[in-house]
Amino acid sequence: MSQRAVPTEAVSELTTGRLSVYLRCLTYLESIEQKTVSSGELAERFHLNSAQIRKDLACFGEFGTRGVGYDVARLKETLTRTLGLDRMRNVIIIGAGNLGMALADYRGFNSNGFHIVAMLDIDEKKVGRTSRSGVPVLSWSKLPDIIRSQSVEIGIVAVNAENAQSVHDALVAGGVCAVLNFAPIQIRLRRGVKVRSVDLRINLESLS
Repeated sequence: MSQRAVPTEAVSELTTGRLSVYLRCLTYLESIEQKTVSSGELAERFHLNSAQIRKDLACFGEFGTRGVGYDVARLKETLTRTLGLDRMRNVIIIGAGNLGMALADYRGFNSNGFHIVAMLDIDEKKVGRTSRSGVPVLSWSKLPDIIRSQSVEIGIVAVNAENAQSVHDALVAGGVCAVLNFAPIQIRLRRGVKVRSVDLRINLESLS
């Protein structure tokens, strides 16, 4: 059946988040060699909403076949392309402390379209070390050169709150177009640069 191309910028952030969940589910189904799946089965197996699944996927074309369901491989390929994961994006981590090291070794960051090229730190005692997975720690002074030579698109801020804004600004000045911020501070945004913040304390407070 025909597919309708939907501009990536037209997809809401909430929808994008759900598409990421669907993609993980489809990746699992593909790993167990399941060829087709219905919205009802997706919802039941992964605790999702079948009506929402159908609504979200209808934005990108007609993938389902009545009585058969969705083609797992075809739908996964479309979601991968829609989410911009059909090519590798280089990522840099600023801060080689405990959090930075943990992020560097997180398998989800070093697969499925993302590659951690290096960690940078201002502490020269850390320079020259590597994470368990082999990500090198380089000097903060090398930031512009690394962004340029490695075509870095995404920066991860894993420093304290006091230094987070200056790190963000340096990443943007170097040409990074998206930032994932783990520092407990609200970053002042720059036009044309995407920023997502992960504040663990706020998440804990919401649970309380």
